[in-house]
Amino acid sequence: MTHTLLPTSIVGSLPKPSWLAAPETLWAPWSLQGDALVEGKQDALRIAVHEQTRRGIDIVSDGEQTRQHFVTTFIENLSGVDFERRETVRIRDRYDASVPTVVGAVGRERPVFVEDAAFLRSTTDAPIKWALPGPMTMVDTLFDAHYRSREQLAWEFAGLLNQEARELEAAGVDIIQFDEPAFNVFFDEVKDWGVAALERAVEGLSAQTAVHICYGYGIKANTDWKATLGSQWRQYEESFPLLQRSAIDIVSLESQNSHVPMDLIEILRGKKVMLGAIDVANHAIETPDEVADTLRKALQFVDAENLIPSTNCGLAPFPRDVALAKLTALGEGAAILRDELTGAADTSAPATTAVPA
Repeated sequence: MTHTLLPTSIVGSLPKPSWLAAPETLWAPWSLQGDALVEGKQDALRIAVHEQTRRGIDIVSDGEQTRQHFVTTFIENLSGVDFERRETVRIRDRYDASVPTVVGAVGRERPVFVEDAAFLRSTTDAPIKWALPGPMTMVDTLFDAHYRSREQLAWEFAGLLNQEARELEAAGVDIIQFDEPAFNVFFDEVKDWGVAALERAVEGLSAQTAVHICYGYGIKANTDWKATLGSQWRQYEESFPLLQRSAIDIVSLESQNSHVPMDLIEILRGKKVMLGAIDVANHAIETPDEVADTLRKALQFVDAENLIPSTNCGLAPFPRDVALAKLTALGEGAAILRDELTGAADTSAPATTAVPA
């Protein structure tokens, strides 16, 4: 793993090239098929790695270039789920969506992302991170006609995720991230079984593990929900004490332009904190100084060696030029604070060189 102070990373997605999928669209269908799609995904992944590296991102991810959606692409590859039989359910307790149905015992017949992760590993010498959906968020993105128990289904998914995570680790992944936006909604379930199921998913791993809990992509259903949350967003108070005592190494949260009180990070003392210093609900591009200021404030509550500057959530809905300019701001903002803390310019960090947007 990297020993860079304030190593930067992105949480999830980057926009896909327009020749691969429709831009600024979640769940966009692929524009290619067959062998051309396989090649196109790999080309897009290469571009994502290149852009992250040149813009000062230290822990590189795939930008979700090889999958349509952070939850459903994993589910599509499981047995026991019927994508033809669809039901409308309330997702994250805030918007309705047509989702597939669990019709039998869920199973993982083959690795889902391991081949793509191995390809990512072959493209860079940097530490790499791969994201998987968390068990509770998977449960919340389905209609369950088989188990009829959110908890039981979550435990089943946790075991399958653990199989995938172990193989991702063997493929050279340094950090395995689990996305759990549902942790900001279903507080009783988080306490009763959510964190426990997440710990089951990371059982036996020696790779570092992260959980990402966000307030969602910058889409209308999420921004409307945020408008109801008042002047302080304190949802993290419910999950952070449990996560501080958990086996998870890194906790990823929103900060930039949110109403999350910065001092909530104190609850996580001792854990690594992946702090969102880039807003994903606003096209305005942060300045490096704004990013550095957000990170500087966080240092009151997290030790510098435990701080990982990041984005609030995925950047997929943005125009590509906006998303990439935001990456540049993240890299350069982290470099400003890194220089302050070390008292000298880090000549190895590409973020210190201005990159045109």
